Amino acid sequence: MGISKQLSQRLVKLRFALQQPLHQGRRELFTASSVAACILLLRSFGFMQYLEWAALDYLFQLRPQEPPEQRITIVTIDEASLHQVGSWPIPDRNIAEVLQKLKDNQPRAIGLDIYRNLPVEPGHQDLVKAYKSIPNLVGIELLSNNKNTSVPPASWLYQTRRVGFNNVVYDADGKVRRSLLYWHTEHQAHESFALKLALMYLKSNGITPKKAKNNPDYLQLGKAEFRRFQPNDGGYVGADNRGYQILSNFPKVGTGSSSVEGYGFRKVSMRDVLNNQVPPSWIKDRIVLIGSTATSLQDFVFFPYSSRLIGTVKPVAGIELQAHFISEIISAALEGRPLLKVWSHLIECLWISAWAYVGAVVTRRIQRPNLNFISILLLYFVLCGSAYLALLFGWWIPVVPALLTFSGSAIAITYQVAYRQEELKRSKEFLHQLINKIPDPIFVKNKKHQWIALNEAYCQFIGYPENVLIEKSDYDFFPKHEADAFRASDELVFQTQQPHENEEDFTDARGITHVIATKRSLHKDAAGNFFLVGVMRDITVRKRMEDELRRAADDLSRMNKQLKVKEDHLRYLAYNDALTGLPNRKYFIEQLQESLLWAQENNSLTGLLFIDLDGFKQVNDTFGHEIGDRLLITVAQRLTHCLRSSDTVSRLGGDEFTVILRAIPKLQAAATVAEKILATLTEPIVLEGHIMKISASIGISFYPSNSRDSEALIKLADNAMYRAKHLGKNRYEFA
Repeated sequence: MGISKQLSQRLVKLRFALQQPLHQGRRELFTASSVAACILLLRSFGFMQYLEWAALDYLFQLRPQEPPEQRITIVTIDEASLHQVGSWPIPDRNIAEVLQKLKDNQPRAIGLDIYRNLPVEPGHQDLVKAYKSIPNLVGIELLSNNKNTSVPPASWLYQTRRVGFNNVVYDADGKVRRSLLYWHTEHQAHESFALKLALMYLKSNGITPKKAKNNPDYLQLGKAEFRRFQPNDGGYVGADNRGYQILSNFPKVGTGSSSVEGYGFRKVSMRDVLNNQVPPSWIKDRIVLIGSTATSLQDFVFFPYSSRLIGTVKPVAGIELQAHFISEIISAALEGRPLLKVWSHLIECLWISAWAYVGAVVTRRIQRPNLNFISILLLYFVLCGSAYLALLFGWWIPVVPALLTFSGSAIAITYQVAYRQEELKRSKEFLHQLINKIPDPIFVKNKKHQWIALNEAYCQFIGYPENVLIEKSDYDFFPKHEADAFRASDELVFQTQQPHENEEDFTDARGITHVIATKRSLHKDAAGNFFLVGVMRDITVRKRMEDELRRAADDLSRMNKQLKVKEDHLRYLAYNDALTGLPNRKYFIEQLQESLLWAQENNSLTGLLFIDLDGFKQVNDTFGHEIGDRLLITVAQRLTHCLRSSDTVSRLGGDEFTVILRAIPKLQAAATVAEKILATLTEPIVLEGHIMKISASIGISFYPSNSRDSEALIKLADNAMYRAKHLGKNRYEFA
């Protein structure tokens, strides 16, 4: 009998020993499955697209640099080139000259990334001749289903099928991560600008487009199969995949030499081409792209390398983006450089779920906090390192959802362990013994929202005895809107199992409404029963004082703002001309004295221009004072545009203006400014259909050459101005 009892006890212990890890494993699996399901659900709705795109961008930036791209040279239309040409759009004659000079150096292909659908004289016929004489030239067009937003190509290039579209696909965050190869409009297939040039280059290597062996719907070029982008590939959710798109595995092109800058492609300016300053070896047997990099033309986009790990965002010129597309296609076809691929949806879900389970298991099994932290940190590096290595081989695998499921499972398991340790600290007996010793009103509710314990302070506050309140709910004693608020706060604590504190209205038995602050928390006794404990505090007086203080503060702030506005307006009126907005005589005198003091301390030369308009009285007499006032406003604007930000232009009154030129290097600099002002003011001014022509007489004095006194300088400049008027007007004279 004793042996049988001992055997039974051992079997029971063995059963518990087996059930414990099984129960624990089920908890881990349930937690991991729940976290993974939430993350996958959020991912399916697209809430993680931006995070996954950002993670992909940073992985791109962490990649090692690849060898410099020697097959592509970019002819940039930069600010210096625009300045030399002198206009935009660039005349056809200049484009034709550039194309002819490039042709003479025997490039393998030329890509003209400039819209030339309309003639830009002079030299249109020269450009047409260039089109005809350069068979390896490819132009661009902008495709759109709406004809009002499309841009057609040059007609001769279109007739000879030497056109590619330069449309780019933007993601929701404004970046370009995909490339278009083909697009169909009106049942007609179009090739992209990048693909057209890449095919022209690859043709010399015997590579032509074919259908892929594994999937006839995919394009095969040399060693590369260009997999067509699908709406839910990688981190995308329901993306637009019209046309033949591919995920771009942008090359991280190294700089390699001092002649290569920006994003790693060799660049020469159009000015250098026109001046024959480009070595022929930079053109011969290469793809030469012509496009804008000038800041003023605003042809810039953002792509993965635009976001910097450290520093500001750096956009890429549209022509450089096309160079990346071309380089990617050629490298894949000739060298087998991997294109960007993604896992199937099922494998991605399994990968994400697996990391959720890893997070739950590691957190549950490793109880030591320090070791647990090190293990989690190590697994973070493993996950991110796996994604980085995969990208090096052309695979984009989910890293953000996996990190979130891993972290979510670890946090959930950590909470469960802490909660189990805390649940044994509470008991119903402890609550009964404790709450009556606390002066603040306290209530205890069960999961049915019934009062099961109340202290004396609570009963006095509400105005009912304890025996009336026990096992009743808020709806039995409070107005419905208050009871609804109490129930919502209770439910929040029961559902989240987290303490919650908020302010509420509380109407007692006498009908008096108080403002109370209630802190609710959830407790569980050794038997596993949950209790909601609430501690209240009457803050009616405090809230009333806070409201009064807030109103007073608002009134004071409003008064301060009004005073500040009035002060700013008065200051403006005191120092600015009411008509033109320029500084007035008072401000001019102060600025002149400050300028002379600064010039004295810094041993600098300062110039003063006294300007009087020629012919202004005739405009007033002929067209009226209103037109005269508008003319003065226009003159003020033109004067402002002629000067540096450090110079000061003022209106003294009538048609008299002054200009203070600070820190000028020599006397001739003031003459240069005066000439610029004269040239600007003599340009015709059109007001209400009337064409008016005026000029100016300018007198110039200098500190310290003419005088060190401000009043003397003004008088000298004024006299010089009158001398300019007597000598024929529309001129300047030195003091």
